[in-house]
Amino acid sequence: MKLPADSEIPLPKLLQYLLVPLARADKSKFLARAGYTTGNPLVLIADIRSQILPLDATPAGTTEFGDFFEIHGPNGVSLRAKTVWIRGQWQGNTRFVTVLPEKSKTT
Repeated sequence: MKLPADSEIPLPKLLQYLLVPLARADKSKFLARAGYTTGNPLVLIADIRSQILPLDATPAGTTEFGDFFEIHGPNGVSLRAKTVWIRGQWQGNTRFVTVLPEKSKTT
């Protein structure tokens, strides 16, 4: 299934979580490898909208807050990532939760 093209991607999520170094669950170094920084968060939003949202989403569970979905796919030229989204129970909107580095497959 496809998630809505107008799914919410909160700018504070990028500027206060994904693009800043964190002691735990840091994703900023991973994203910086492709040039995403706090100086260009709108580029990351545009790339998620154009490169990730058009892909098929896989249901990934339900909680009292809503339904979760995962999208696997390449992020730009060199990053492989999984994004996590939630469709809220109360508003019904779909919102970006996080991006996770795709685990490399070993043969």
